[in-house]
Amino acid sequence: MKGFAVSLLGLWLVPLVALAQQPADFNTITSVTVNGGTVEITGSKKPDFNSFTMTDPPRLVIDVSGAVFQGVAEEQPVGNGTVTGIRTQAYGTESSSIARILIGYEREVETDIQSSGNKLVVKVLGSGGGTAVAQATPAEGQGTPAQQGTAVAANTPSGASAQDAARAAASDREAQEKAVKAAADAARAEREAQEKAAAEAAARAKADADAERKKQEDARLASQRQDEERRKSEEAAVAERKRQEEEAQAAAKRAEDERRATAQAAADQKRQREEEAKTAAEQKKAAAQAAADEKRAAAQAAAEERQAAAKTAAEQKKAAAQTAAEEKRQKDEERRAAAQARREEQQSAREAAAEAKRQQAAEARERRQQQTVASRESRARPSQGSAAAESRESGGGAVSSRRKTMTLVGFQQQPDSSRVFVRTNEPVRYSVSGSGNQVVLELENTRVVESNNTLPLDTHFFPSAVSRVEAFSGAGNTVRVVIQLKQGVRYETRQEGGLITLDFPRPGR
Repeated sequence: MKGFAVSLLGLWLVPLVALAQQPADFNTITSVTVNGGTVEITGSKKPDFNSFTMTDPPRLVIDVSGAVFQGVAEEQPVGNGTVTGIRTQAYGTESSSIARILIGYEREVETDIQSSGNKLVVKVLGSGGGTAVAQATPAEGQGTPAQQGTAVAANTPSGASAQDAARAAASDREAQEKAVKAAADAARAEREAQEKAAAEAAARAKADADAERKKQEDARLASQRQDEERRKSEEAAVAERKRQEEEAQAAAKRAEDERRATAQAAADQKRQREEEAKTAAEQKKAAAQAAADEKRAAAQAAAEERQAAAKTAAEQKKAAAQTAAEEKRQKDEERRAAAQARREEQQSAREAAAEAKRQQAAEARERRQQQTVASRESRARPSQGSAAAESRESGGGAVSSRRKTMTLVGFQQQPDSSRVFVRTNEPVRYSVSGSGNQVVLELENTRVVESNNTLPLDTHFFPSAVSRVEAFSGAGNTVRVVIQLKQGVRYETRQEGGLITLDFPRPGR
């Protein structure tokens, strides 16, 4: 019987699923020990279990939930008269592992299962703890003939005949054969049931594994999608931040350009007002000088007339009166002509100022664009075949050796001519040369301090022979004022103190 029970343990199902990873929160079973009829199962935490019994042969099955084995043999033969052997197996998924302990007994027993801390203690109740079934009858064909004879003799009643003993032995053999066949059938049925359960468990394990893999794949795809969305979001954020920075830089550049343009326009307006104020002052001074000259001439003429009248007092009294009346009339006409000339000059100045103001913006742009070109033209301009012959004039008497400063270059319309004037802080030695349609005024030992005085004057809008005026710092300590003409004409140069004027007749006069 004992050999038969041990052979049935060998038919127990092998573990269905080997767990590759054992999470730290599982109950790890480290030992299963047998002491007589008592079995102790030791784990890492308090066990959560259930149990059931099986017959033919007698067995007790204990399933510990959320548990795995560590260092425990899958099969432990015992054969101590009560426990035939121990069989262990683990199955299930990583998230729901079950550790199964199967205890085989020699006969049907009643057990008591107690949980004590991290241990499960399985005890056999009653007298099953001793050496049980030690006198079980051996199976047919087992043991020596002497042993078989002894066994038969032990089971034969005293005084029975050999024939009765033979019939009893045959009956026992038939009973044993039937028992063996029934046990084999039960073992086969149990094996088939276990194989079916194993197949089902394997299918469930595979399904769980497939579900877990699908879950992990879904999680991986979701993670990839999240990473892609996050990457796109980050790229969009970077692009948006770059666009905002570019817009901010463009706005700052526009603001700076507008500020510079406003400052330049204000500077141009200020310079224009200063030039207009200086021009008006010069015109006023010139008018005052002309009036003084007229007054001196009239006084001189009156003195001469008085002398002539004294010499011819008697004879020419009447003539003197007529002469005085004629002179008075002439002076009145001269005064009227001078007043008319001043009015025309003022009107021309106002018209020039208005025209200059209207052309201010265009002139400013054109001056900046043509400054470099004009510089090259003024330094090396080929002869245009002007009607005026090439000439060179020098001026300036005794002057100091100090270095002079050119303070103003201007243009003024006269009744019959156009005037280009240059003002210095004191008299300066100069020279004038003309070639073709270009006249150059060169100031010796002179410098230009304010950059506005080097800006070109575009005068081609006026009815004048002068087309453009521009000043440069020349070689050495000289200043060159280049006057570009529309056509070659004769001109007159004059210096009065720190003022040098060049008068060009209007075309057609």
